[in-house]
Amino acid sequence: MSAAPAFSSLNNGSGSPGKSLDDLLTYDPAAIAQYYRSRPLQIFLRLLELVWTFLGFGLGLLWDRQTDRKGKNAAKRAVQLRKVLTKLGPAYIKIGQALSTRPDLVPPAFMEELVKLQDQIPPFPNEIAFRLIQEDLGQTPDNIYAEISPDPVAAASLGQVYKGRLKTGEDVAIKVQRPGLTVQITRDIYLLRRLAQWACNNLTVVRSDLVSIMDEFGTRIFEEMDYNHEGENAQRFESLYGYIPDIIVPKIYTELTARRVLTMEWINGTKLTEPAVLEAKGLKATEVVEIGVQCSLRQLLEHGFFHADPHPGNLLVTDDGKLAYLDFGMMCDVESYQRYGLIEAIVHMVNRDFDGLANDYVKLEFLTPETNLTPIIPALAQVFNNALGASVAELNLKSITDEFSALMYEYPFRVPAYYALIIRSLVTLDGIAISVDPDFKVLSKAYPYVAKRLLTDPSPELRQSLQELLFKDGDFRWNRLENLLRNARSSQDYDLANVLEQTINYLFSERGDYIRDRIADELAKSLDQLGHGLVQRLQTAVSPVSTDPATAAASPNEWEHISRIMNLLGETQGMDGGKIVRLVPQVLAKPETRQMGQRVARNLAQRAAARLLRTIFIPAPGNTQIVNNTPLLPAQKPA
Repeated sequence: MSAAPAFSSLNNGSGSPGKSLDDLLTYDPAAIAQYYRSRPLQIFLRLLELVWTFLGFGLGLLWDRQTDRKGKNAAKRAVQLRKVLTKLGPAYIKIGQALSTRPDLVPPAFMEELVKLQDQIPPFPNEIAFRLIQEDLGQTPDNIYAEISPDPVAAASLGQVYKGRLKTGEDVAIKVQRPGLTVQITRDIYLLRRLAQWACNNLTVVRSDLVSIMDEFGTRIFEEMDYNHEGENAQRFESLYGYIPDIIVPKIYTELTARRVLTMEWINGTKLTEPAVLEAKGLKATEVVEIGVQCSLRQLLEHGFFHADPHPGNLLVTDDGKLAYLDFGMMCDVESYQRYGLIEAIVHMVNRDFDGLANDYVKLEFLTPETNLTPIIPALAQVFNNALGASVAELNLKSITDEFSALMYEYPFRVPAYYALIIRSLVTLDGIAISVDPDFKVLSKAYPYVAKRLLTDPSPELRQSLQELLFKDGDFRWNRLENLLRNARSSQDYDLANVLEQTINYLFSERGDYIRDRIADELAKSLDQLGHGLVQRLQTAVSPVSTDPATAAASPNEWEHISRIMNLLGETQGMDGGKIVRLVPQVLAKPETRQMGQRVARNLAQRAAARLLRTIFIPAPGNTQIVNNTPLLPAQKPA
C-alpha cells in the first residue's frame, strides 16, 4: 500500500528528507527508501549487527554438530535464539512467532522456547507508557481508568498490555505501543527489502516475488501499528463472525482508543497450547481447535476477511469452552474470485482432476497464463496422489505443503504476495493443531464445510464445480453425492431443507439443463437395469436354463446408493418432511419435469428396442450348450 501524503510527511518543506518517521502513518516503500538513502551509515551498522549476531548463533550450532552435542545443547541454543530475536526487534520477533507454531520445522526444544516470544518480551517503563496514554487520549490514566495494573500483564513485539477497570466497572485490557517503533520497523523492512531485491535479481532458485511479499509484510505491520485500525478490524470481525456460538470477539471502547492506545474488553481464558490445563477444566483442546478451523474456513472462504496472525498468544479458550480472538492488527481481505478459486482447487484435488487443478493455479496467480501446463499436470498428479492417500479423511496439510514446496523449485510457480498471508495463517493453525494432537488433520476437518458450500452456494463457479464432482464421462457418481451429503451434515449451519429448495430452483433453471438431462439418462438406465433384472429372475425361476452371469440381473448399485442417500437425508438434522411434501406438487407441475419424463420414456424405449434386436439377431451366450468343451447354438443338436 502506498500513500502520497506519507511521502510528503518525510520532507521538511524543501524537498529533502526530514528528520523523523513518526508521522509516517501508512507503509510507503518509496518514502522509506528516500529517508534511509541519506542515512547509509545506519543501514550499514544494522547489517553488521545482523551478521555478527547470527554468525555467533550459527557458529554455536556448527560447534554442537562437530562435537556431537547437538541434543545436549538444544535447550541452551533455543534460549540463545529467543534472546537473539528479541534483541533484534519487532520484525524478527514476528519471524520467531511464526516458527514457534511449526513443530515440523523447529525441534521441540526450540519451539517451546520461541513460544515465549508471544508474551514474555521485556516491557518498557511505565512512565513512557502512561505518557503515551496521556498524549493520545488527552488525559492521565488516573483520570480515565478507575484502576490500572502497576505493571504490564504481557509484553508483545509491538506493545504491552495492562489490565484496567473503567469507572463504569468493566474490566479492560489497555494496549500501549512501544516507543520509537516506526523507526525500528522501517529500518529493518528497508534492509530486508533491499536483500529481497538482490536475491530476486541474482538467485535463479528464487521464483517468488520476495519484494512484493516484503511490501505486503510492511503494509500489515503498519496496519498493526495503528490501533484505531485494529479497533475497526475487531468490530468488523465481530459483525461477520460473532454469530458463531463458540466464537468470542472482545468489545472495543472506541472513545478510549487512539493510534498508539487501544482499550478493549478483558477476556479470561487459557492458551490453546496448554492442553493439560484445559483437560483439568474439563475441556478438550482438539474440540476447540475444530472451532478454530471452522471459523478460519468462514473467514477465508465465506466473507474473505480473515485473521492472518492466529498464533497461540492471540487465541484464548474461555472456561465454558469458547474460542476468543484477541489481536486484530494483522488482517487480510481475499477477493471473491480468489475464494471461489480456492474451493474449486479443493474440489479438483479431491477429484484428482489435475488438469483442472493446474488451471486453478493460473486463476489463483501461482502460474502465468502463458505457462505451459503440459509437464506440470503429471507432476501435480504425482505430488498429490502421494499426499492424498485413499480418502478425504487422510488429507494432511503438512504433507501436501511439503510435496508442493518441492514441486515449486522445479516449475515456474510464484507465490502471490497476498497468498503468503493465507499460507502463513493456515500453516500456523495447522501447527497449533499438531502441537495439540499430532494426528489432527486440518483438511479432513475442513471438508464438511467445503461440502456444505458446494451443496448450498448458488454461484455459477461452485455449481460448475459440483457438476464436475458428480459427473464423469456422462455418468453420475452416486458415491460422490453420498459422501458430500454425509460430510455436509457435520457442518454446523447446514440447512437441509434450504439445500433441497435451492437444488430444485437451480435444477429447473436454464443453467440446470445439463444436469436435468443427465439425471433423466441415469434414471432411465437404472429403471432399465431394474426391469431387465426382474425379467431375468422370472425366467430363471420358470425355466432354470443356464445363463451367463453377465446377462443376469444387473446389480442395482444405483438403487443401493439412492436408498442410502434417502436414509442419510432422513437422519440429517433439520429434515422437514412436511416441507418436502409441499414441494412435490410444485416440482410435478413444472414443464421441465414433463420434459424429463419424456426423455426417460424415450430412453427406455430405445434400450428396450436395442435389447430386442440383440435377442433376435445375436445369440445369447447363456443359450449355448457345452458338448465336449465345444459351444453349440440352440439350433444344433449333439451327435
